[in-house]
Amino acid sequence: MSSEFTYKAAGVDIKEAAALVGDIGELRRSTEGKRSLMGAFGLFAASYDLSAYKNPVIMTGCDGVGTKLELLLEYDQLEIAGKDLVAMNVNDILTTGGDPLMFLDYVGIGRIDKVKIKRLIAGMAEHLASCDCILAGGETAEMPGIVPDGIIELSGFCVGAAEKSELIDPTRIEIGDKLIGYPSDGLHANGWSLVRKILKANPGLIDDDEWVEFLAPTRLYHDVLAGLREHAIDIKAMAHITGGGLPENLERLLAEKGASITIPRWKLGAIPKVLAFVDDAEAVNTFNMGWGWVAIVPAAQAEAATAFHPGALVIGEIDSSGTVRVEIAN
Repeated sequence: MSSEFTYKAAGVDIKEAAALVGDIGELRRSTEGKRSLMGAFGLFAASYDLSAYKNPVIMTGCDGVGTKLELLLEYDQLEIAGKDLVAMNVNDILTTGGDPLMFLDYVGIGRIDKVKIKRLIAGMAEHLASCDCILAGGETAEMPGIVPDGIIELSGFCVGAAEKSELIDPTRIEIGDKLIGYPSDGLHANGWSLVRKILKANPGLIDDDEWVEFLAPTRLYHDVLAGLREHAIDIKAMAHITGGGLPENLERLLAEKGASITIPRWKLGAIPKVLAFVDDAEAVNTFNMGWGWVAIVPAAQAEAATAFHPGALVIGEIDSSGTVRVEIAN
C-alpha cells in the first residue's frame, strides 16, 4: 500500500482537528455559567435539561455573517466575526421572548488554522457568556480544494426555550401602539454587499483609524428584553432589524396593520460616508439605520420603555395603513 493515499496526504488532518477541540475547551467552558449542558460536551449531540420549565416551547434559528465576512477577514477582525455570528442567531431567538440556551457553529476552511479558529471561537464565547447561552458544540470542516485559502465559511445555529405562557404574541398588536427603537452599534451584519460595492468604487473612503468601529460587531439585545420585563412593560412584539431594514422586519409582525416611523439621520462614525452614495429609500430598505431592535408596546407604556435604556426613542406608531413608512428627519 502506498503512503501517498492517506487522508492527511489528501489535505485533511483529523488529528489536528481533534486537537483543536481540546484547545478551545476553556473558551467553551466560559459559556457555561448560569446554564450547563446535560451530559458531557463532545458527544455526537448536545442535551439540555428543560425540567426547570413547566410548559416549555422550543425555538430554533440559524444565520451567518454574510459578505461582511470578507472585510472582517481582510482587516483581521476574526473575533468580531464570531460575535456577529452569535448575535445574528441569539437576537432572533430573543424576539420570541425565549431564552437562548445552546449555540452551535459551523466553520468551513481549506486547511485547519488553529490560531484563526480559536480567535473566531473566542469572539463567539465572549458574546455567548454575556447572554448565558452555552457553546454546545459545532463542526470544523477541513475542505481542501473546495474552500479557497484565505476564506472561511461560517454559519451558526441557536436553540432557545420559553414557557408557553410567556411567548410574545404579535397578534395582540393594536392601532395606536408605539414602536420603541433601541440603538445599533453599526451596520451589523446586513447590507454588506452594497457596502462592499461602494467601497470598491471609492478606494480609501474609510480611513485606517475608522475601520474597527466601522466593522463593529452586531450587538446583543438581551439587555433590552431584560429591561422591558424588569419594568413590567407589556411587550406586544419585538423585531431584530436585519436584512430588509425597518420596513421588511416590522411588516412580518403586523399582518394587515402598518406603521408610520420617523427616525433621525444616522451619523455614527464613518457610516455617513457610505450612506452618502445611497438614496434614503434604498438605505432604509437595506440597513438598520441606527435601530437594531424595535419593541411594540402600548402607548401608555412608551415612556417607561425608553427610560431604562440609553438612546432608546419612540420612533413610530401602529396604524391601519397596511405598510411601514419610514421618514428620515434632517
